[in-house]
Amino acid sequence: MPVPLNEKVALITGAGQGIGQGIAFSLASRGVRVIAVGRTLSKCEHTCETIKQRFNTETAALACDIGVIESLEDLVAAAQRRFDRIDILVNNAVSTEVRPLLKISTDAFQQSLRVGPVATLKLMQLIQPHMVAQGEGHIINLASTAAMRWDNARYGAYAAEKEAIRALSRAAACEWGPLGIRTNVILPHAKSPALAAWAEANPEEAAAFEASIPLGRIGDCEQDIGEFVATLCSPESRYVNGQTIALDGGQANLG
Repeated sequence: MPVPLNEKVALITGAGQGIGQGIAFSLASRGVRVIAVGRTLSKCEHTCETIKQRFNTETAALACDIGVIESLEDLVAAAQRRFDRIDILVNNAVSTEVRPLLKISTDAFQQSLRVGPVATLKLMQLIQPHMVAQGEGHIINLASTAAMRWDNARYGAYAAEKEAIRALSRAAACEWGPLGIRTNVILPHAKSPALAAWAEANPEEAAAFEASIPLGRIGDCEQDIGEFVATLCSPESRYVNGQTIALDGGQANLG
């Protein structure tokens, strides 16, 4: 049986749907109090309502566009006021475009960097002191296997954004590990709204993509991704730090 994480608090960005929501459900099933963060408050409220119905766990929904970096300090302060602690940070929100380099505007690329590595770094910086005061903490950052594709055409900007997150995560693992804070990265494939939209726009590529997964299927946001993240935040994984872990059914070769 998994070790419960009762009374722990997790702040999850992009928790209104998809992978963020799946992670929220799995953590809540272990007793974690979830702070669901997203641009659309109603979606986060729906996540919280579902958690209360399924797990009877305390939750809070907070609206925030994490691409507005100046708003993140207020977000963390509100989260801290709500539960008086933050034990788990999941940086999941993303904003990017998959298109050829010559068709990517500077503004769009800068926005993807703000929502991706810049917001990830800022949230880690803001929450780190709270984790240090508590004596431990767990940071899970989401990246992608996009930079490892056999054909990286059209994925350059997305890959750059996600590789920056991996670099920041490795630095955090090294710098903050001695303080009791573990930082890891997951590279997930899951049946999220974003993946569904991509598959609809690129049906042939999507079919080839799924066919290249040794397990023969796209992962489930809760059962495949969320459950792994919950295990990663549990005492059973206390020696896992600074790792990049592909949750992709064996598609990527990280060796």
